[in-house]
Amino acid sequence: MAKSQSRVEKKQPQYGSDVVVDLMKAHDIEYAAFNPGATFRGIHDSIVNYGGNYKPEVIFCCHEEFSVAIAHGYAKAKGKPMIAIVHNMVGLQHASMAIFNAWIDRVPIIVLGGTGPMNTKRRRPRIDWIHTALVQGNQVRDYVKWDDQPYTLADVPDSFIRGYRIATTEPMAPVYINYDADIQEESVSTPVELPDISRYAPPAPVQANPVELKRAAELLVNAQMPLIIADSLGRNPQTVPALVELAELLAIPVIDKGARFNFPTNHPLDVTDGAKDILPKADVILALDVADLYGSLTTVSKQTRDCVYVTSPSVKIITISMHDMLVRSWAGDYQALQPADIPLTADTSVAVPELTHLCRELLGKDSKRKSAMEARQKELADKSKSRRAKWLADAQAKASLQNISTAFLAYDLGEVIKKEDWVLVNGTSNGWARRLWDFTKPNQYLGASGGAGVGYGASAAIGAALALKGSGKVAIDIQSDGDLLMTSSCLWTAAKHRIPLLMVLHNNQSFYNSEEHGIEVAKFRKRPVENAGVGTHVDDPEVDYAKMAQSFGVHAEGTIRRTSELRPAIERALKYVKEKQLPALVDVVSEPR
Repeated sequence: MAKSQSRVEKKQPQYGSDVVVDLMKAHDIEYAAFNPGATFRGIHDSIVNYGGNYKPEVIFCCHEEFSVAIAHGYAKAKGKPMIAIVHNMVGLQHASMAIFNAWIDRVPIIVLGGTGPMNTKRRRPRIDWIHTALVQGNQVRDYVKWDDQPYTLADVPDSFIRGYRIATTEPMAPVYINYDADIQEESVSTPVELPDISRYAPPAPVQANPVELKRAAELLVNAQMPLIIADSLGRNPQTVPALVELAELLAIPVIDKGARFNFPTNHPLDVTDGAKDILPKADVILALDVADLYGSLTTVSKQTRDCVYVTSPSVKIITISMHDMLVRSWAGDYQALQPADIPLTADTSVAVPELTHLCRELLGKDSKRKSAMEARQKELADKSKSRRAKWLADAQAKASLQNISTAFLAYDLGEVIKKEDWVLVNGTSNGWARRLWDFTKPNQYLGASGGAGVGYGASAAIGAALALKGSGKVAIDIQSDGDLLMTSSCLWTAAKHRIPLLMVLHNNQSFYNSEEHGIEVAKFRKRPVENAGVGTHVDDPEVDYAKMAQSFGVHAEGTIRRTSELRPAIERALKYVKEKQLPALVDVVSEPR
C-alpha cells in the first residue's frame, strides 16, 4: 500500500471534485484504483491534496482493465464497494472488459469517469473533443446496473448516493458515474451540503412469498432424495451456516457450483464432485442463487454442443434467487430458460433461514422420516469419506513423478498453508484445491470470475489481498499463466502498494482452454489433434515469469519443474510474504490438467 501523504483536517470543499471526495469519505471508501488521466485530474488532485490520500487512498495502476478488476476482487473479499476511476472514452474502453466481468459476477463496483467539458466553448482544441461522448455511459450501459452524468455540481451528491445505493442493493452489480471536467474544476460558490448518508441505505433483503415458501418446505420434507444446488449464495457469508443448517436438518446433499464459497468441502453432505451420480436420483431440487440452472441439470457434448438432461423428467424444482430482477437483452448472461415448479424471487440470506424454520416445523417429531434421513446421511457420509480418501491418495501418488501434476501442485501448496489462516482468492488448480483442502469458513474461497474473460485473476487477487491486508489472513492465488500475461503490469501495483499475496503460478505454457477446444474439434473432424497447440502454446520462446515479476519489483523464483523442488519454493515464498508483508510469486511448470 502506498504511504499516505500528509493528512488534512476536514475543511469546506473549494472545488467540485472536493465534493466528490467528501462523498467517498462519507461512504467509507478506502481505495480508488486508477491509471491517471486528464479528464479526472480534478478528482485526482482532490484525493491527494484535499483528502490527504486517505479514505480513499490512490492505488496506482498501469491499465484500466485491472483497475476495475482490483476493485472487483476487493469487493468480494471485503463485502463493500471500492472505487475505480477511468479516463473518459479511451479509459472506459480499456475498462469495459473488467466491468463486464463484474457484471457477470454481480459484484458492486463504483466506476467513476471524467469527460471533456460538455460546454463546447470550454473545450481545448482536438483532445477535449475526441475525449467527449454523447453520452459516455452508452458505452457500458448494457452491463452496468445504472449510469449517470450529473448536469450541475448541485446534482453530484444525489447522483453518487443513488449510485452507491443501487450498486449495493440486491442483485448487486457495477454502476458508472461520469463527471464533466467543468463540474470537477469549478469553484464552489454555494456550499454543497451532504445529507445524512445513513438515511439512504440499501433496502432490507427481499423475503419470499410465504405461501410458496411453505409449499417448497413441504416438497423438501416429503422428498425421498432431495438435492440442493448452490452457486453465489455465499456472497452473503452469514447465509453459509444457514445453508449448512438446512442441509443437516433434512440430510440433503449439496452441490456447490463455486461462484462463491457456499458449503464446506469436508462436510459429509458435500457431493460437488459426485454430482453426476446424485443428479439422476433427485426427486426434488432446491436451486439457490444458481445463475445457470439448465447447465447444472444437463450434460453437454464438447464436440457437437448437444445438451441432454441428466435429471429425472419427474423431478420437482424449487428456485430461490434475485436473478430475474436484473436482466439485460444485450448479453445472454440470463442463460437458458429452465422450467421450475416453485420459482421464488427472494434474497437467500433471509429466505433460507425461514425455509429451514418451516421445514423444522413440518418435520416435527416424525420418527419415520427422521430415521430415513439418518440413513441417507450415513450413506452420503460414507461415500464422501471414500471420495476424499481416493483424491488424497491420487495426489500423493503423483509425488513419485518427476513432472508436477495439478493434483500435486494443490496438495503441496495445501500442506504448506494448512496451518495458516488462509483465503484462496483465485484459482483452484483445476478443482484439486477444493478436493484436497478443507474449505470450512465463509469467504475462505472467493469464487471464479463468472467465466466472462481472461485477465481477471491476478488483478482481482491483488484487490482481494488489499482488502485482507492487516487481517492476519494469508491471501493465496493459484494463478494461471495466460491470465497473468493479459495484465502482467498489475504485479507492479502489488509491489508499489506493498500488498501481501502468495501467487503460485500454474504455468501449463498454453492457453489450454482453447487448446482443449482445438483437440475436440480435430477429433470430431478426424484431423490431427497435435496441431491444437498451434496458436495456443506459449513455449517458443518460454516466458520467464520470475524475471518478469522481479522486473516489476515482486519477489519471485522459478521456473520450478520437479516435484522435489515445489514445496521448498512455496515455503520460502510464504515466509517472505508473511515476514515482509509483500507479494511473492513462484512459477511452476505443471501439466495442463
